[in-house]
Amino acid sequence: MDLKKTVFILPNLFTAASLFCGVWAILRCVAADATTEDVYRSALLLFYAFIFDLFDGRVARMTRTQSAFGVEFDSLADLISFGVAPAIIAYRWALESAGFVGGIVAVLYVLAGAIRLARFNVLSHAPKAKSEKPGKYMLGLPIPMAAAFIVAFVVAARAMEDSQWPWLTSSGLYINGIGYPMLMVFMIFLALLMISTVKFRSFKDLAINAFSISLVLGLIAVSAILWVFYSPAYILIGLLMIYVGFGFIEGVVRFVARWGASAQRRGPTHKP
Repeated sequence: MDLKKTVFILPNLFTAASLFCGVWAILRCVAADATTEDVYRSALLLFYAFIFDLFDGRVARMTRTQSAFGVEFDSLADLISFGVAPAIIAYRWALESAGFVGGIVAVLYVLAGAIRLARFNVLSHAPKAKSEKPGKYMLGLPIPMAAAFIVAFVVAARAMEDSQWPWLTSSGLYINGIGYPMLMVFMIFLALLMISTVKFRSFKDLAINAFSISLVLGLIAVSAILWVFYSPAYILIGLLMIYVGFGFIEGVVRFVARWGASAQRRGPTHKP
C-alpha cells in the first residue's frame, strides 16, 4: 500500500474508533434488557471516545494530512459520540422519568451540538483559517467538553447513591443518584454554552511557563481536595466546572479591556 495513503488514513482511523465507541454506547443503552449498570458503563465507554478524538486532529497535524474530508468526518463522528450518545445516556439515566419534557431536553442538547459543529466546520473552511495554526480559543463550548460534563455528572450521581447528599433523597426527586430537574437545567445550560459566543481555551498553544505550571498545580490541588474530603467521582466534574468558569472570567477580562481601550480612543467627553 502507498505510504502516503496509509498516513492519510491514520487520523481517520482514530475518528472511526471514536465513532465506534459512541455507537456501542448507544446500543448498550437502548437494549431492551438494559439496566442502570449498563447505562453507567455506556457513559464510561465515552471516555475512550474522548481519547480517540483527542488524537485524531493531532495525528493529522503531525503527519500533515489535514483535509476537508477529515474535518467533515470528525464532526459527524462527534455528533454521534458526543451529541446523540450522551443525550441517550442522560435520558435513560434520569430524564426518562420526566417523560415528554425530558425527551425535549435531550433533543435540544443534540440540536445545539449540531449547530456548534456546523459553525465549527464553516469557520474551518474559511480561507483565513486554512493557513493558520490551531487557534488559542474556541468559539462556544466544544461538544466533547459538553459530553464530558454529562459523563462526569453520571459518575458523580452514582457516588451520590451512598447518601452523601441526604437532601436529595428526601426531595422525592432522587432518581439514580440525582434529581432529574437538576439534570435538565444542567443540559440546557450546556446547550446554551455550545451555541454561545463565549471563547474557551483550546490549550493547544500551552507552553511550559509560570502560567501553565500554576494552572497544573492548581488543578492538582483541587483534585486532591475533592478526593480527600468528598469522593474521587467528583473530580472530573469539578475540573470541568473550573474550565467553564475560566472561560467566563477571561471573557469578562477581555470585555473590560476592550471597553477601556475604546474609552481611551474616544477621549474625554466634556471639555473643561
